[in-house]
Amino acid sequence: MKNFFDYDLSSPQERQERFQNYPELSKFYIALQEELSQDEYEKLYEAEKQSFNSLIQSKSRNKLQWIQ
Repeated sequence: MKNFFDYDLSSPQERQERFQNYPELSKFYIALQEELSQDEYEKLYEAEKQSFNSLIQSKSRNKLQWIQ
């Protein structure tokens, strides 16, 4: 299953799929987009995406260490 940030937002089908899989988080980001300027929203979204991806990478490294 894709994570919230893996969906292609330019695709209506993927946006709908993301909303179905992550309804509360999707609503939160829709509300943010309405409240912030486009530039502010894009910067926040990218920062959140990078933060999430680095968290996932560090967790996967920790799992590998335990397995070894």
